Amino acid sequence: MQRIGVVGCGLMGAGIAEVSARAGSDVVVAESSPEAAEAGRSRLAKSLSRAESKGKIDSADEVLGRIRVVTDLDELADRELVVEAIVENEAAKVELFERLDKIVRSPDAVLASNTSSIPIMKLGVATTRPAQVIGVHFFNPVPVLSLVELVPSLLTSSETTERARSFVQDTLGKHAIDCQDRAGFVVNALLVPFILSAIRMLESGFATAEDIDEGLVRGAAHPQGPLALADLIGLDTTKAVAESLYEEFKEPLYAPPPLLARMVDAGLLGRKTGRGFYTYS
Repeated sequence: MQRIGVVGCGLMGAGIAEVSARAGSDVVVAESSPEAAEAGRSRLAKSLSRAESKGKIDSADEVLGRIRVVTDLDELADRELVVEAIVENEAAKVELFERLDKIVRSPDAVLASNTSSIPIMKLGVATTRPAQVIGVHFFNPVPVLSLVELVPSLLTSSETTERARSFVQDTLGKHAIDCQDRAGFVVNALLVPFILSAIRMLESGFATAEDIDEGLVRGAAHPQGPLALADLIGLDTTKAVAESLYEEFKEPLYAPPPLLARMVDAGLLGRKTGRGFYTYS
């Protein structure tokens, strides 16, 4: 699969587009508006410029030349693989897969979702080709982190899974792990309750954000603390994943703490807005 489509050019979508283009693929990224498309182009250009300055790629312009950012979803009609990377909202994703099903011409094309929590089955049955629908969950920052979770639904064909695996491992050079189609998959099913526990600890006044994070960095050799990690992921995304986990399993440890809900309501979403558990310049 060399003709790659990506829907959404935020942090995750731009990262997926970048690693695909760096691997030599022809990439078309669809955004919802001219303003969002321009912001996506800028994000890609800055990231590739950093990669060039660090010697990770020979030419940022050459890689950028393999990426087109468009505002018309119909531009994805000839793609062999389309990866959805829009907001973590089930209704929005289902609607998008319904549209992609009508737009992408090849019946063999793979329709993938970068969702971190929404069941792939719900996206697959929104199409007439659930055998070609699979979860391909990258991790932020995409150009740096090597892991990708492959999440077939009960209706995903083994051929689709292996084609996705080949793209992830052979084309992109990343490492794929297999996950069942359950909310949270492997990593977030473990990681999100850990982050929520840290938020509850802060909320109760048990310790400061700095001390919680320092404790895990210096005492457990984590590269960063759970609250700083939540800021990096985005508190809105953290809350959405927690809600999806709680809806599926009804376990109290998955329920978003009130502090997290209030911060999301206030627009304090972490690094993306400049303020979350920490303030960013």
